[in-house]
Amino acid sequence: MILSDDDILARLEAGDLVVEPIDDLDMQVQPASLDLRLGEEFLEFQRTNISCIHPNRESEVSEYVTETRVPEGEEFILHPGDFVLGTTKERVEIPPDLLASVEGRSSLGRLAVVIHATAGIVDPGYEGQITLELSNLGTAPVALTPGMRVSQLIFTELKQPAARPYGVERGSKYQGQSGPQASRIGADPEFAAGGDGDEAGTAPDARNAPDSEPR
Repeated sequence: MILSDDDILARLEAGDLVVEPIDDLDMQVQPASLDLRLGEEFLEFQRTNISCIHPNRESEVSEYVTETRVPEGEEFILHPGDFVLGTTKERVEIPPDLLASVEGRSSLGRLAVVIHATAGIVDPGYEGQITLELSNLGTAPVALTPGMRVSQLIFTELKQPAARPYGVERGSKYQGQSGPQASRIGADPEFAAGGDGDEAGTAPDARNAPDSEPR
C-alpha cells in the first residue's frame, strides 16, 4: 500500500517516520508523496584526471571527485551531459515497515534534469540524507538552487516489517551519511574476496558487509 498525504502526516506525527527539517508541510506533502529539497553540497567528477574508474579502488576517489558547496540563494549550473552527486537538505529515518522510493519532480523532468540514475530505493531502516544522482539530459544548462524542491519520496508499506533492516548491524555502507557520498562499491564482498581489498583501500571490517545500499 502506498501512503497517502494523510498517512504520511500521521506517520510523521507519530514520529516513527522522520523527515527533517520540513519548513512547510502544506507545500512539501503531496497527495501521495513528500517533496525533498536540494542541499548545498555537490560532488563533481573530473574526467581529465584519470583514465578510468576502478570500482574496487576507493583510494582513487579523491583523484576524480571534487566537492563544491553552493549556499542557498546561489546557483549550481548543471551543464548538458554532466553527472554530479547532490544531496537532499532533509535527513530521513525510514521505519522497518516502510520502503521509500526517490523520484524526480515532473517540472524538472520537463527541463531534462533527472535526479537518480538507478539507485531510487531507500531501504527500511535507513537513516541519513539522501544522495542524488543528478544528470542533465538536455541541450541547455540548467540552474539548480539549493533549497528548491528537487525530488520526492513515495512510501510503500510492507506486508510485514523487514526482519533485517538497513543499518549498522548489517554493516550497511551508507547508514547515517551526511551530504553526498561517492561510491563505496569497493567495500562489497565480491571485490574483497579477490584479495585486493587492502590495495583498493577497503577496510578489513568492511569486507563482509552485506550488499545493501539505498543511497
